[in-house]
Amino acid sequence: MEGAAASSEGLRYAEYTRVPPGAGKGQAELDRGLARTMIAVGLGVATVAFAGRYAFHLWKPLEQAITETAKRISTSSISSYYKGGFEQKMSRREASLILGVSPSAGKAKIRTAHRRIMILNHPDKG
Repeated sequence: MEGAAASSEGLRYAEYTRVPPGAGKGQAELDRGLARTMIAVGLGVATVAFAGRYAFHLWKPLEQAITETAKRISTSSISSYYKGGFEQKMSRREASLILGVSPSAGKAKIRTAHRRIMILNHPDKG
């Protein structure tokens, strides 16, 4: 019985003592793998650094072009209010452009548009 126990004991630990294939690599092979990894990481960091430097140098002229374009776009072209040349006597068309209603709008619509503009432009609004 002792022999059977010893052999089963030996079989149990034999699983852990087996060397997997490729585990016989030497220290030199592990060092080469580590060196390859470090070189790859270094090249990646250098690539990111050069790309950032290029982007930084490219941003300055691009920033100037964006600010110049923003200055060219006048705020009056964005505004929905009528800024235009007033005539000697205001016509119905010009009044409707200022109020933002159609020339054939009814009295109620003209009054609400007039009230909205008066509230927006009143000096006591806040």
